[in-house]
Amino acid sequence: MKVLIKTILYNPLYNLLIFLAWLVPGHSIGWAIIIITVIIRLILLPSSLKAAHSQARIQALQPKVNQLRKRHKGDSMGMNKAIMALYKEEGVSQFGACLPLLIQLPILIILYQVFQRGLNVGSLSDIYSFVPHMDTVNTSFYGLDLAKPNLWVLPILAGVTQFILSKMTMPKTDPKAPAEDPAQMMTKQMLYVFPIINVFFARIVPSALSLYWVITTVISILQQWYVNENIKKNIPTQAAIEEYITDEIVEETPVKKERSKKKDMLAKMMSRRLDKQEKKTGVTITIRKKGE
Repeated sequence: MKVLIKTILYNPLYNLLIFLAWLVPGHSIGWAIIIITVIIRLILLPSSLKAAHSQARIQALQPKVNQLRKRHKGDSMGMNKAIMALYKEEGVSQFGACLPLLIQLPILIILYQVFQRGLNVGSLSDIYSFVPHMDTVNTSFYGLDLAKPNLWVLPILAGVTQFILSKMTMPKTDPKAPAEDPAQMMTKQMLYVFPIINVFFARIVPSALSLYWVITTVISILQQWYVNENIKKNIPTQAAIEEYITDEIVEETPVKKERSKKKDMLAKMMSRRLDKQEKKTGVTITIRKKGE
């Protein structure tokens, strides 16, 4: 299995990195990492935009989901079925938003191996015959040794960029929600937890991987800006959805349907009784339902 992973994933990425390092002036591995990051992000761009659209739709449907949870309170199976039916009806994939992350995770693991073991002379034996060979790998990048962990510059950049990205992707809080709403509290906590995790992660891995993650996050910020300005504006607002819920969903709950049936039955019974009285007295009586 290790041989297969090395042949399919490790060797191609490593050879691409070495080729890019040979191509740029000074044979800097840092610029090669930036270029390979941009290439990977461009490959993932279609799936990333699709996932961002799905995420925006899921956030917009949250009021409907909250109504379904209230309606099926105490019935977790019925609630899950109703939510899945809603997503299917709206054409939203709950797992679509996770696809780019699932694709990028193995790439991140392989790049960790490339940066951990590949930035030394001994690993140059893994270079393909058609890739230009270099005697050494230049791991210096603006005063940073990309083969070793960096304790301050890249970790701080990783934390700050992750905070900006989390802030941009965080859904707007619902003013009607209670102050101690668990979902909103969790969202606010994640806004600070993820950047802190990134800082500690960047301090223990090779700086090359930290550089890759910082550039990836910067590109994600630009992509999220595009999503916020172009995709989210075409998604119905929560206020519009809540109005739809009030007019179309809440009024059609099973309890209200049952009450409506009972009122119709009582109206028919009263109508029959009044018909009998009408025959006796000769008085014409008209029954009107409430709201007519």
